[in-house]
Amino acid sequence: MHPLSFFLTGLVILTGAQYEYYLMIKSTGIRPQLIPGFIISIAVYIIASLVASGLIGVKWFSLLLPLISIIMVLELYRRLEKPFDSLAHTFFPLFYTTLPLSLFPLAAFGRTGLDSLLPHSGMIFSPGLIIGFFILLWSNDTGAYLTGISFGRHRLMERISPKKSWEGFIGGAVIALAVAWFLSGWLGVVDRKKWMIISVIISIAGTYGDLVESMLKRSMGVKDSGSVMPGHGGFLDRFDSTLISFPLVYLFITLFG
Repeated sequence: MHPLSFFLTGLVILTGAQYEYYLMIKSTGIRPQLIPGFIISIAVYIIASLVASGLIGVKWFSLLLPLISIIMVLELYRRLEKPFDSLAHTFFPLFYTTLPLSLFPLAAFGRTGLDSLLPHSGMIFSPGLIIGFFILLWSNDTGAYLTGISFGRHRLMERISPKKSWEGFIGGAVIALAVAWFLSGWLGVVDRKKWMIISVIISIAGTYGDLVESMLKRSMGVKDSGSVMPGHGGFLDRFDSTLISFPLVYLFITLFG
């Protein structure tokens, strides 16, 4: 609706997803550094937002370097039996959740297209790419679900997700393509052909994103990452496809948009 609400929504998704990851890891007996991990994650997102909006320069990302060093030094004083496990799971969500979601502001600020509902001044901002991304992602998910239930016979990757089928994957991709064709003129940002390419990226990478999170949950023996969204599980369950697909969509837009 507005650059500020856009910023806060992304921050909520980011902290929710990272919190769920840390909770799942703690259930296995590993003790990641929660507070320092959150500080770095939030710092990355805030700096990315300020850089994208033009308020500060890229050099401010260098502030992250001492924070990373502090985390490694702090591990010396925790006296854990397996410090490597702690450090690995402290840093991994920074790549798994923080990096993909911190691309949101870089994809919205400085771009034109679909206007925000509430007026703003002083910066160029369009949520068109993000809104289009989620519309296509959820169209693909819905199409895959309905097609898979109706015609699914051949398992996509049964050892990870027994319910996913090739028929569902193809059905989801077709519906996402159709939605991209009809909505591209309204969304703007890029032309119709590029929106259709984006829908293909989302269908493939989004499916892998779902499978990656299923693999992680299976390794920890949990069904859902959380329970904040009844019927959907947690933040990671809802945005797992985003974490793999959006970086590739952002890369495509950056190179060819």
